[in-house]
Amino acid sequence: MSNTSKRDLIGYGETPLNPDWPKGARLALQFVINYEEGGERSRLYGDPESESFATELGSLIASHPRRDTAAESFYAYGSRAGFWRLHRLFNDYAVPVTVYGVTTAMEANPAAVQAMLASKWEIASHALRWIDYGEMDRETERWHILQAIDRHRKLTGSRPLGWYTGRISPNTRDLLIEEGGFLYDSDDYSDDLPHWVGTKEKPHLVIPYTLDTNDFRFAMPEGFHTGGQFLEYLSDAFTYLYEEGATSPKMLSIGLHCRITGRPGRTAALKRFLDLVCSKPDVWICRRTDIARHWYERHPLK
Repeated sequence: MSNTSKRDLIGYGETPLNPDWPKGARLALQFVINYEEGGERSRLYGDPESESFATELGSLIASHPRRDTAAESFYAYGSRAGFWRLHRLFNDYAVPVTVYGVTTAMEANPAAVQAMLASKWEIASHALRWIDYGEMDRETERWHILQAIDRHRKLTGSRPLGWYTGRISPNTRDLLIEEGGFLYDSDDYSDDLPHWVGTKEKPHLVIPYTLDTNDFRFAMPEGFHTGGQFLEYLSDAFTYLYEEGATSPKMLSIGLHCRITGRPGRTAALKRFLDLVCSKPDVWICRRTDIARHWYERHPLK
């Protein structure tokens, strides 16, 4: 048996199913804020090295066994200033948001969590910490998942219904299915539509995410360098899918980070993108839980 048979490389094929979005929308659009600030690696937290991932200096910050207060300050900007700028902007446009919330980051800023709840944003779990789980053993990762769920409930008043680790291990999805209680996870980049995995007894919905329509690319040398580049790329993706949606509707995810798009030069580009999408009819701007509930109702596992 070929090893490729263990992967689904076909998906919906040439003619994807019609998702039948509410009110006949051409496109389901979600904005995701990754709230990670305070959950990253730091010698202050007992980690062997400082965080070197997704900052203004990108790969120029080397991992080293000492505390790096400059790296910490890049992250701190997100919780101190960037979050509130994004919060004001999305509230001004009355646009719903899904937050991927790292548990320890949210614990470090309860006021931000209360603002998310007051705005009726979805708060999905972004794991216990913003670290690489790729080499973590199965039982330790299980403990992290259980801790994330329990502490998320204490912070927000309810357990998370969505999950996105980001830097996953081969065990992550299996552990989520074993635990149960989730409507979906988004550790997947394989499609423009949700799809089912798991079994008939334990069905599990995957709502794919994206790393291209994502401000994360500002932290990559080959990525975005100006707000204009970011706006152009987001606008092209939105316009193409909107036109395609006349006959074959899809979904589009926009990934944001408080320490990245929360900077004013990038928030300005995001504001212009919001002007574009809010001017178009037949666009369903929603949370990822809304997508999940729609899928359970209209496209249950067969």
